[in-house]
Amino acid sequence: MDFLNFSTYDWDTWTAFFKEHWLVLVIALIVLLLIVRVVKTVIKWAIAAVIIIGIIVYSGYSMDDLKEIGTKVADTVKQEAVNAMVGEAKDATFVTNADGTFTVKTKNLELTGVPGDKEVAVSFRGTELGKWKLDSTIQALIDQAKQNG
Repeated sequence: MDFLNFSTYDWDTWTAFFKEHWLVLVIALIVLLLIVRVVKTVIKWAIAAVIIIGIIVYSGYSMDDLKEIGTKVADTVKQEAVNAMVGEAKDATFVTNADGTFTVKTKNLELTGVPGDKEVAVSFRGTELGKWKLDSTIQALIDQAKQNG
């Protein structure tokens, strides 16, 4: 149910949608509130879900649109993380963990990896961004963190 992940919508998307469909949204909200107050069974939640999904479908956004929005957001976050790597390298710390892995930390970033591996786990502002292949920027951050001691 990836299409229910609203966190990938940007403000322009929400604003345009509300401006274009405000009347339908108000009517749907009124119907939804009436159903929740009047119907006392599990059916009310099924009806509410159908209304919400209907609004999403009515919005006109296809799965491709939602994926495109998600990709745009992911690319922006990745670029911010790379910029943080460059800007925060002078303050980076390097720690060798008891299990043989290492951790590089800055104000906004945390990299965790295994020495000799070609990938590191990246967290940006506490959010996991997944495993990234070692590139020159990441390697430079690791090297600088080692030098910082």
